[in-house]
Amino acid sequence: MSSIPVPTRLRDAFVPPLDRDGFRRGVRVMSTPGIAIAAWGLVTGVALVEGGLSAPKALVMTFVVFAGSAQLAVLPLLASGAPLAVVWITALLVNLRFVIFAAASRRFFTMLPWKQRLFSSYLNGDVGFAIFMQRYGHAPEAGTTEQWSFFFGTATVNWFSWQASSVAGILLGNLAPTSWGLELAAVLALVAVLTPMVNRVPAILGVIVTAALSIVTVRVPLKLGLLTSVVVGVIVAVIAEAKWPVRGGTDSATVEELSHGVGLDEEGYAP
Repeated sequence: MSSIPVPTRLRDAFVPPLDRDGFRRGVRVMSTPGIAIAAWGLVTGVALVEGGLSAPKALVMTFVVFAGSAQLAVLPLLASGAPLAVVWITALLVNLRFVIFAAASRRFFTMLPWKQRLFSSYLNGDVGFAIFMQRYGHAPEAGTTEQWSFFFGTATVNWFSWQASSVAGILLGNLAPTSWGLELAAVLALVAVLTPMVNRVPAILGVIVTAALSIVTVRVPLKLGLLTSVVVGVIVAVIAEAKWPVRGGTDSATVEELSHGVGLDEEGYAP
């Protein structure tokens, strides 16, 4: 039998070579957004239990479905007894953005073994992706130890912030009084995280159309209004992207806005 400890073998199998400086840099950059992510995770955990899931099922969901928007989107469908096909399609559409994230960052991970690519894809979240691409999106060389270290630094903070707070929310369940205003706090935290990303015409149009249509269709049975809103919003954003494509990569205004939004300086470091 191998004398190498099991944790070490698992790390070597699923995590590419990392350096401490790059990892710490990613941790430092992600520390501020991690607070907002934790607030959102807490309320999502509470919502899962209040929505009718047992604590064990909610725990499985939060670890397997590492996407809060998808969890909240399918929760009312599960509670109302919607067909499983509707649940899966809704989750798929809500998570379509991760296909875009993966395609945009593919060149940084394509040389890794499939297990490491799979684990990286599991950890690839909204805010972490935005921070990573802001720093390395135009790097002449892709797939370096520095880049992987930075990615896993941000991803580690993102994952632990979400999971720790989500588990706490699941265990709290109905113990947290509504007077605490957790729902509003989580919405505001999510808005603060996502607003810097909505900085181009296609994203703005997609958000406006989705928001407006979700209000109009709020009473559609089985919460299908949400599904319709997301589909139409994505279509509008894709059409707008074709009409107003990014020329020459991310423009300076986009980088500057994103940097301020996540607390980075011009070179991608935390102040």
